[in-house]
Amino acid sequence: MVSAMPVVHERAALYAVMDRFMEALVARDPGRVRWADDLRVTENNVALMMGDGIWGTATARGDYDLRFADPQTGQVGLFTTITETVEESAFTVRLGVDPSGAITQVETLVVRQSDEALVFANPRFERKPVLEAIVPEAERMSRERLRAVADGYFNTLEQNDGQLFTRFHPECNRVENGVQTTNNPDFMLPIAGLPCEEQFRLGWYRYDDRLRGRRFPLVDVERGLVLAYGFIDHCGRLADYTLTNGEHVSSLIRRPHTFYLAELFKIENGALRQIEANFITVPYHMPSPWDRP
Repeated sequence: MVSAMPVVHERAALYAVMDRFMEALVARDPGRVRWADDLRVTENNVALMMGDGIWGTATARGDYDLRFADPQTGQVGLFTTITETVEESAFTVRLGVDPSGAITQVETLVVRQSDEALVFANPRFERKPVLEAIVPEAERMSRERLRAVADGYFNTLEQNDGQLFTRFHPECNRVENGVQTTNNPDFMLPIAGLPCEEQFRLGWYRYDDRLRGRRFPLVDVERGLVLAYGFIDHCGRLADYTLTNGEHVSSLIRRPHTFYLAELFKIENGALRQIEANFITVPYHMPSPWDRP
């Protein structure tokens, strides 16, 4: 059993703040929300003034509603979709909420496919009950252990050579930008037909040179969820390489390139059970506004 920490907010109160935020966003009216004096806002890893960016273009939100909260730290997150006139995009938002209920932090990631060179065709934003399930109290892991399992995934992805630095559940699946990229033979990459662990044991992602700027601002102990952010850097120098099964393959990325990502991990019995990720391309080695104090 995990020892309790002081609760900053009840889960329901954090969800209510998120609902008001999303209603205000679609109405394009930031005046409907309580903001803290020390508010910090980013959209797609760029610091903005409140009311700029998607606040001027949002027209609707989708039905997809994957929400989670960290009552101990006053953090609440949401994976959904947002429409800007004619284009629906995967959308992740993280809010920091102070003890008075005012929002102190807004971090949004909008996957505008029209801006991306790597387009994920036919995204499907569907409920995943495993991500919503409550972990029995006696089986809950500490915040530190949950974070370590998630960080182990990043260690496994970085310079992937077949070594595993985390555990994968036999039924693990990953969804990226609304498309399942494991156990999905219809995806554009052949590796997507394999389960999570097999992909990494092959060393397919060798071209991921560095996973930096890792942050874990939200840990939902009750549901075994960790929300993480970071960057995947590709120097683009790797051409051909050999998988652990002896197969010769070519790198998909042959130029300096960086992804900025928001990734949600469901951890069950100490293993990664489900992964939900949204990511976009940003300038190579772009820093994060959230790295500063």
